[in-house]
Amino acid sequence: MKQIEIVQEAGLDYPMSLKDHGVDFALDNRHLWLRMQSQWAILRVRTTVMAATREWLDLNGFVEMSTPILTPAAAEGTTTLFETEYFDEGKAYLAQTGQLYNEANIFSFGKVYCFGPTFRAEKSKTRRHLTEFWMLEPEIAFCDLDGLMEIEEQMLTHIVQRVLRDRMPELKSLGRDISKLENIKAPFPRISYDDAAKILQEKYEQETDPEKKELLKFDWGIDFGAPHETIITQQFDKPVFVYGYPTAVKAFYMEPWPNRPEVCKSVDLLAPEGYGEICGGSERISDPDALLQRIRDQKLPEEAFKWYLDLRKYGSVPHSGFGMGTERVTSWICGNEHVREAIAFPTTIKRVYP
Repeated sequence: MKQIEIVQEAGLDYPMSLKDHGVDFALDNRHLWLRMQSQWAILRVRTTVMAATREWLDLNGFVEMSTPILTPAAAEGTTTLFETEYFDEGKAYLAQTGQLYNEANIFSFGKVYCFGPTFRAEKSKTRRHLTEFWMLEPEIAFCDLDGLMEIEEQMLTHIVQRVLRDRMPELKSLGRDISKLENIKAPFPRISYDDAAKILQEKYEQETDPEKKELLKFDWGIDFGAPHETIITQQFDKPVFVYGYPTAVKAFYMEPWPNRPEVCKSVDLLAPEGYGEICGGSERISDPDALLQRIRDQKLPEEAFKWYLDLRKYGSVPHSGFGMGTERVTSWICGNEHVREAIAFPTTIKRVYP
């Protein structure tokens, strides 16, 4: 026998009734929108993505390290940071990444990762960007670019397969095409930035619609925009690695390509179905003089990076690492239109409420 007891009666003017709501209205009522089945399913998938990520790393010899959220300088050369007065020490900034600190950690632990909130103050308005998001950042000693790509594809395969195992009802309730996810298994295809540029140039030349053609305009040396990444991933049915980006569009710490200083040992992992970059990484410069020159070239404050240079000055090894955005991976796996649904309370350039 079952017994039902009324605990509380909700008001008749419940905001999130079963009808269509505009995006702003839904976000204003995010605290109630979370009760909807679709949001419940997405955030259940997110939980599994995070658990599977830690599971794979822990089983493969990585050590989780906590890295600072307040830092003395930008890690990636940008000037658009969230800054705050830090007692009598001057300015401090909300961290863009824990990578630099994990580069110190690898010399004790070999393979490490941090997993926590990350803050970006760029005024990005795309469906792939949030102001605050959760990023995984592994760093590995004695690892080259090929080894880094192997780690990424093995880990992502594990994440997707774990979600398929544990969250099939949630995926089906979201209307996700399961067959597209079942195909996500290592190895993933790999192409160079040069080859990707050729694909984009051919597509640009074939396009006859003036508006679409303008969106696809591309010159070697620039970073890919969302339309470019979509074109590249349409050539494959799995995530694809694009490696060897121009040095000018990447961070100061990336190792130059041998005999091609205009190119660095960098790699982005692009998800299929138009979801774009979900991981970005590189080999790191291990020579202290080369790193100092890059800091000076980008006019970064040398004093703030003294400790980072010490990591090379007092003994370094070849090493690599990458960052993976939890919300981007979750959005891709769920088939979301926007990353704001892949975190309980999204913050964007226009929103900090609720």
